[in-house]
Amino acid sequence: MTLLAAYDSAAAAEPSCYSRITNEWFCAQYLQDRRSEIVDATLQHLAITVAAVVVGVLIAFPLALLARRVPRLQSTVLGSSTIVYTIPSLALLPLMVPFTGLSATTVVLALALYALTVLVRSMLEGLAAVPAEVRESATGLGYSRTRMLLRVELPLATPVIMAGLRVATVSTVALTTVGSLVAYGGLGNLIKDGVNTNFRAELLTAAVLCVLLAVLLDALLVVAERVLTPWNRGGQVTS
Repeated sequence: MTLLAAYDSAAAAEPSCYSRITNEWFCAQYLQDRRSEIVDATLQHLAITVAAVVVGVLIAFPLALLARRVPRLQSTVLGSSTIVYTIPSLALLPLMVPFTGLSATTVVLALALYALTVLVRSMLEGLAAVPAEVRESATGLGYSRTRMLLRVELPLATPVIMAGLRVATVSTVALTTVGSLVAYGGLGNLIKDGVNTNFRAELLTAAVLCVLLAVLLDALLVVAERVLTPWNRGGQVTS
């Protein structure tokens, strides 16, 4: 009888949303009790997303320049990046583990490869949209290829490139969750745990934070685009 009373007392002290019977979608006590875990998962998610996008840009930029300078390679570059995107994450991550181990590097590199499809294409389209007469004028003024790229072509191609970057960033926020396969999924780790334990509050919290993170990063990129293209501030923002 004493043990039963102790059990009843412990059950009464536990928040009702923790109960498998009620299993509420929103649990304020969960947010308080697991605050440190939630913050750590969010920061890991953010770090992996940003690192993957940066690595993706560093890979995509030279590929786009190569495809632009050597037109016959353009279809090969675009096709290769598209093929990588078609590889399921459930297959790509295990394939990389023997080389990079069960680490955040595995997730970052995989996500960077997935981002290439959007990034390479947007960079090529942005550079191709620069008017030919602008290039001719820059050549007439004695601009070298490098100077023309940095001072003329990239600034004019920025709106298109930033549009692609926004799409790649938002999709990467979602794809980062698959990193839970190697224990580096950020909020994906919480989603996986919520599925395994059928804990709705944990699932909802992680999902909402993923959405908020995507919206935040997209808003920051919109601001960055407006800063980089002051001549477009009075016009319509690239969507």
